[in-house]
Amino acid sequence: MAKIIVQNTNNAYICNMDENKSIIVLHEKQFDEVISIIQLHQSKASRMVNEELLQTAWYVGSYVSAKLKSEEWGSKVVSQLSEYIRARRPDLRGYSRRNIYNMVQYFEEYSTPQFSLTVEKFLSHEFVQSTTAQLQSAHLEAQDDNINEGENNEIVQLSTARMPQVLTMTTFTNHTMILSRCRNNEERLFYILYAHKERLNVKELDRSLTNQTFSTLLSDKKNLSKGLLESYPYAPVIFKDTVFLDFLGLPKKHSESKLRNRLIEHMKQFILELGKDFLFMDQEYSLPVGSSTFKADLLFFHRGLQALIAVELKKTKFHPRDLGQLEFYLEALDRDVKRTNENPSIGIILCPEADEVVVEYAMNRSMSPTMVAEYKRLLIPKELMQQQLNEFCSFFLKDKGTNIVV
Repeated sequence: MAKIIVQNTNNAYICNMDENKSIIVLHEKQFDEVISIIQLHQSKASRMVNEELLQTAWYVGSYVSAKLKSEEWGSKVVSQLSEYIRARRPDLRGYSRRNIYNMVQYFEEYSTPQFSLTVEKFLSHEFVQSTTAQLQSAHLEAQDDNINEGENNEIVQLSTARMPQVLTMTTFTNHTMILSRCRNNEERLFYILYAHKERLNVKELDRSLTNQTFSTLLSDKKNLSKGLLESYPYAPVIFKDTVFLDFLGLPKKHSESKLRNRLIEHMKQFILELGKDFLFMDQEYSLPVGSSTFKADLLFFHRGLQALIAVELKKTKFHPRDLGQLEFYLEALDRDVKRTNENPSIGIILCPEADEVVVEYAMNRSMSPTMVAEYKRLLIPKELMQQQLNEFCSFFLKDKGTNIVV
């Protein structure tokens, strides 16, 4: 084994070059602080770049929207605009005809009073206020001298349009997907906040929309115990009552061990389905109690809640006896594993099916922080979703005595 010693007046490093090339750094804590500084400012820089891109989309969308509404422009002119930008400024990317229309939709949908009222209702006025984006006067002065006074006034007027602060919480690409697939402001606001909280990229957001996270995360939550709600008041917006495991490729009949092994193999996708604050610790985690040893199927740690989370996997429909087993595991975790600075351990029973009434009865008297969640092997077919939506709309319109106007 080779040993390398590097010394100076302030620092000393001892680096052992072994098979694993392990390095012992005496100033690891200080180095981590430097990394934290770098990450903080990189994050700030990324947010600033994202905000400028969103402001650009906002003002381009505002300008083109005004031209289209006044009928000064038609769709053909928008195509010509895209081609003109490509020819005159090939360095400016992202201005295809389709993307310009995405910018128009971005401005028109988010600039409505209804959206601002929704944001104020669920958040606060702070998230509605403008992000202080202004068109720079120097930029205006650099415009072609042929721009007449009327046109210049129009451009200055566009600078007064306000982009709500909440929009900076995710990217323009994510906004485009949210606008195209969400039908009301409440749902749009949810996915903006959820994409921000979970740091979702386009692919991950697409899956969340497909899996109807809005519905599964914001249901009535009768599957949560009294103990969980009392210990963690925000649990209803953290834990889903349904998770989709289509990526496992499980057959209809499968064992609990096969389910666990597939989840281990696809842990990255599973954590994305649960939420990115989940940190996987171990499988079949040993819990010695007395002269016996018990094993929790999966053990996680939740960064946000600062709590251990035991997940018990079931291949059959939920039974109340499953809850007793899970509560026993939580007692063992709290007594022997949980650290003093951590919160009470949480238990999740993950099963393919659960009777809502049975779950409600079981959860109603449970003072342990537990919950029941269902897993689905396959995504809900789009055709079935559309059929259910049509049936609901028909029932709603019939109930209101309203006729459909196509």
